[in-house]
Amino acid sequence: MTGDSSAILPWKCSSACSGKPSAGRSQDKDTAVPPCSSSSRPAEVSTARVGSGGAAPPRRAGEKLRLRSGSGLFPPCCGAQLLCGAGPGLGLDRTVPGTMGFVKVVKNKAYFKRYQVKFRRRREGKTDYYARKRLVIQDKNKYNTPKYRMIVRVTNRDIICQIAYARIEGDMIVCAAYAHELPKYGVKVGLTNYAAAYCTGLLMARRLLNKFGLDKIYEGQVEVTGDEYNVESVDGKPGAFTCYLDAGLARTTTGNKVFGALKGAVDGGLSIPHSTKRFPGYDSESKEFNAEVHRKHIMGQNVADYMRYLMEEDEDAYKKQFSQYIKNNITPDGMEEMYKKAHAAIRDNPVHDKKPKREVKTKRWNCPKMSLAQKKDRVAQKKASFLRAQERAADS
Repeated sequence: MTGDSSAILPWKCSSACSGKPSAGRSQDKDTAVPPCSSSSRPAEVSTARVGSGGAAPPRRAGEKLRLRSGSGLFPPCCGAQLLCGAGPGLGLDRTVPGTMGFVKVVKNKAYFKRYQVKFRRRREGKTDYYARKRLVIQDKNKYNTPKYRMIVRVTNRDIICQIAYARIEGDMIVCAAYAHELPKYGVKVGLTNYAAAYCTGLLMARRLLNKFGLDKIYEGQVEVTGDEYNVESVDGKPGAFTCYLDAGLARTTTGNKVFGALKGAVDGGLSIPHSTKRFPGYDSESKEFNAEVHRKHIMGQNVADYMRYLMEEDEDAYKKQFSQYIKNNITPDGMEEMYKKAHAAIRDNPVHDKKPKREVKTKRWNCPKMSLAQKKDRVAQKKASFLRAQERAADS
């Protein structure tokens, strides 16, 4: 026998055997099965990979046991019990306890035939339809009145602010402003920070009110304080333009740049429901809002403080991170004045400058149609050519 003694289990006949010949076997003298006795030799049980020495390796999940038969190692009657599962729990067709048995196949042909895919923008991970449904649905007693949304998206190099409303054909954009327009108003660097988000929201609000002729009625908050401000409708005048913030997939954490654009739009004269809990300066533990901290972010003072810190601690890092500020001669002390001038310039002229349409001369590859005079002239040329050919033939 091969294998270690640890792979050999002592044999003990079960009560189901009772020392009688196996049922269903022939009772002839030559083929009779001898009964089991206490002096029967033990059955050698080993795994499929038991070596010639050392302990048997552990079985993997789902691996079956093999009974080494032959040479009369176990009585045939008890072997029959093992085959039918009535033995000591080592049947050939029984897997190791704890493994998964038969599992019903759920994703079958019928499942895939009836499978309905999600919306395309949900599959692409671009639209939160749970939020969009609530931002788009309008009260039925308002009939065809649009429900406006202030869409704010922050990319790596730009900040996008739009006013839009939904239709079956798609979203209709009423007005838009971008952070890459800010160099026109004096902000040439830092186009994706919190201060730039405020400027972009302010530009969009003033541009929209100018488009609807409401810019003189709703001036908004001219002096930047960072404190809470809400636009109220003026009696006898058109109501304040109301819209709702659409943050998209952005995490609406305290201090997010999305709320910087929101604050700029509110100070610009738009009515947008909001609170101060997501503005920089709000303390969730004390539940108090510090407007001065918010004002520093609007005026770019948080960036200016970091510039001063790097100038003192690491000159190389300062030159690397603020190379464009150095190139445009922007210092920490002059940053607040830069944003004040930008806010004033935006209020003076928020209108978008349309680029002149470039004329493109297209090249025609097909032959243009001939006019009637050209056709008659061509016929006359053919006649003259034919007559000249006739004269040359007559002369020759």
